[in-house]
Amino acid sequence: MGLVCITFLYPFIYTFSLSISDARYIFEGSIYLWPKGVNIEAYRAIFSDKSLVNSFFFTLLLTVTGVVGSILMTTLAAYPLSKTRLKGSGLIMRLIVFTMYFSGGLIPNYILVKSMGLLNTMGALIFPEIIHTFLLIIMINFLRGIPVELEEAARVEGASVIGILMRIIIPLSKPVIATLTVYYAVSYWNMFFQALIYITSPALYTLQIKLYQVLNVFMDDIKNTLDAEAAKAVINENMKAAMVIVVTFPILFVYPFLQRYFIKGMTLGALKG
Repeated sequence: MGLVCITFLYPFIYTFSLSISDARYIFEGSIYLWPKGVNIEAYRAIFSDKSLVNSFFFTLLLTVTGVVGSILMTTLAAYPLSKTRLKGSGLIMRLIVFTMYFSGGLIPNYILVKSMGLLNTMGALIFPEIIHTFLLIIMINFLRGIPVELEEAARVEGASVIGILMRIIIPLSKPVIATLTVYYAVSYWNMFFQALIYITSPALYTLQIKLYQVLNVFMDDIKNTLDAEAAKAVINENMKAAMVIVVTFPILFVYPFLQRYFIKGMTLGALKG
């Protein structure tokens, strides 16, 4: 396990070391693990670029909004479908599973988003992705494992359906909600293709779009935000590595806080049903 952990950690450590190392050592190819020299000009260039900062906060807002909306919609869809007494639940589940294997395709999806007036809006990135079928199935299986007696006891006490959902089901569903939160957060944070298709306004570019631009197109534009002396200390490898770190690390901090719920939710959601 130690070797496996080292295998996973090494690329991150190496990339971070590359981002803050002196250009001379990068040219020599003498960086293997730890940084050599201290050069933070690449990070200064990134955070001095207003468009990158704007993309960071837009992606953060997209992730928070998308996760809240997706968890809400997934919960509202999974709760009734977890009840076997619901008429037509079998047919509805088959139709839901059908969408995992077949879809309308890119062009119909684009026409649908355009006809709804969602192009160049955050809604174009949220509404088509608001419920993932696989995660919905995980939550349905988890909710089926909650004892029915709890709901019956609450119903005898006069609780409404919404009351049962809010006071009993959701508190007991923290493990699966944490699991879904991680999945949805990663999905929204890493959103690239949808933004590439539906967004043309630079103000709504996600971090992944900006990362693509930095790696392929606008490297020199960002370096121009530095003064002449600082710009000489930064090479493309510094910029690329620093941008990868800026894009990747924020979402990595979500997992440690949800790890214990994540593992439990995945286990329970996968084994039920």
